[in-house]
Amino acid sequence: MDHLKYFEGIQRIKKLAERAKSGEELTIGFFGGSITQGSLATDLHKCYAYRVFEWFEKEWPHTHFHYVNGGIGGTTSHFGVSRVQRDLLMYRPDFVVVDFSVNDDADHFFQETYEGLIRKIWYSESKPAMILLNNVFYDTGETAEKLHTQIGDHYQIPHVSIKDSIYKDIQEGKFTREDISSDGLHPNDLGHEKVAHEIITAIKNILKEKVETSATMSDNESVQKPSITMNAYENAVRYTIENSTPVLKGFRADSAEKLGHLDFFKNGWSAAKKGDKICFTLEASCIAIQYRKTINRPSPIARAILDGRSDEEIILDGNFNEDWGDCLYIEPVLHHGEHRVHTLEIEIINDDGGQDSPFYLLSVITV
Repeated sequence: MDHLKYFEGIQRIKKLAERAKSGEELTIGFFGGSITQGSLATDLHKCYAYRVFEWFEKEWPHTHFHYVNGGIGGTTSHFGVSRVQRDLLMYRPDFVVVDFSVNDDADHFFQETYEGLIRKIWYSESKPAMILLNNVFYDTGETAEKLHTQIGDHYQIPHVSIKDSIYKDIQEGKFTREDISSDGLHPNDLGHEKVAHEIITAIKNILKEKVETSATMSDNESVQKPSITMNAYENAVRYTIENSTPVLKGFRADSAEKLGHLDFFKNGWSAAKKGDKICFTLEASCIAIQYRKTINRPSPIARAILDGRSDEEIILDGNFNEDWGDCLYIEPVLHHGEHRVHTLEIEIINDDGGQDSPFYLLSVITV
């Protein structure tokens, strides 16, 4: 680990260890997609996140640690930055692992949403120590690691590369992909154990670094670094039935109570008939629609019209052509546009299957 390149990140982890040794009560958090959530582990206590949490408990047995897992399968850092306050930061974590490297596309849009997310955590009130985890598609080697690591390097946050470790071991024949993952992406119990091992090893190596903890570090951290992207998404707002009052013409607010962050399809609006509409008035420069794509086909199709421009309509197809489950899909409709008041109308244009599998609008995400 380059102690100059990752100086601030190393210092935060060293300070975390000092606090753990002194017996402070600490919160260990994880934030990401399905791998973080624990997909394909036979027990959630066998996922990489909980294994890392258990290591903290064993390493400092006289310290009381709290576990927060904010992983949601099939989601990107775009959704992540809009939900991180509720699903992670409200618990004031002292240490956070973040991974969206196999959910984000390797492009500059997601590098920007990822930077907004990282800044939001890094500069949050609890100033957590952090590790950026970069997972990989084991069959292809695909990952958004390169663009994500550029963000981590800029803020001096250490990262763990699964491509440079577990994936490399597969390529060298030390074990097979099938040994650790049945689908080439999600780890089985052994795979989760290996991912946890890489994170724990990184922490151990950092704690061995001969870097003195700076007494003025907190003063230095109060000055935020400039972003390397346009960073429009750091202050993203997610509008649901809890904090917005759109005009409803056929759409209905979901009255069912939401039970935890994994109770996905709640706090939104649903519609089943052709011609049903919902209209938002939003002050923003970036707007995205989050809706359900369902495997329970057929489901209605809607169109989104921004600022009355019907010739530029965007189709929102509620049908999902995968088989792993319903998807919390996000469709950007405005990116780096003029910051002003915009109107957004969503209308059902095909109500096939609507009574059994209605169109479900989860939220509108804006900046």
